[in-house]
Amino acid sequence: MSYKTEQEAFWAGQFGDEYRERCSLEPELVAARTACMARMLRKAAPVKSAFEIGCNIGLNLKALNRVSPQTELAAIEINEESTRQANALGMARVETASVLDYTPLRTYDLTLICGVLIHLDPEVLPQVYDVLFNASSRHILLFEYYNPTPVEVTYRGHEARLFKRDFAGEMLDRFKGKLELKDYGFFYHRDPLSWSDDGTWFLLEKG
Repeated sequence: MSYKTEQEAFWAGQFGDEYRERCSLEPELVAARTACMARMLRKAAPVKSAFEIGCNIGLNLKALNRVSPQTELAAIEINEESTRQANALGMARVETASVLDYTPLRTYDLTLICGVLIHLDPEVLPQVYDVLFNASSRHILLFEYYNPTPVEVTYRGHEARLFKRDFAGEMLDRFKGKLELKDYGFFYHRDPLSWSDDGTWFLLEKG
């Protein structure tokens, strides 16, 4: 598979494999993420279908399934082995694909992306925002590192691999009059009910 950016190749290859090995579906982690997912969706209308961009091994899909077992789940994931493991959960249809080459064939009640926007080339963000928006019939959920202004951060010794910014604000500006902020919050890494590093989440709704 050929890629448009070096970041895509990075995550599809060895580093993505190493990242997957650091991830887990341990019961405690699944329980924590399920609690966080329920909180992030507390103001959302009933979600009958959801689509995730960059699902890795399927932890968010598993949490969504626990929060709403009847929800139809789908996702894309750039790393082939991660796709295989996510499909093995048996609760979602997961395709191996880069979001930069993906055109949604339908809409979902919810589109979500967690810890993926921060790792993309900033130049391609508008294209990804369009996929999130176009694939959603109502809600969009973002969970990413936040910074009021764009900044690059060295990531595990690598340059040009992690970028912080106001992703939600950029989406609200890009789709002004078509998208509104429904809810938002912050998860603190020392909260025993949290699952990750410090991170900010935003629930957006189509107007």
